[in-house]
Amino acid sequence: MAGTLTSIRLDKKLADEVKTALGVKTRTEAVHIALKELAALHRFKKLMAKTGGKLKFAGSDE
Repeated sequence: MAGTLTSIRLDKKLADEVKTALGVKTRTEAVHIALKELAALHRFKKLMAKTGGKLKFAGSDE
């Protein structure tokens, strides 16, 4: 994964907890996954707000 090297201060205990929960080997992997998940959640919430929660999903017979 290419990217910019950035130095940040992390709560090591929290980062290690997330690392364990996600089953990854490094804190870097844990942070990347957490950031991707948060971004996806944000996009989903925006979509739900925009559509009023009235989207039809494939395979949904309701």
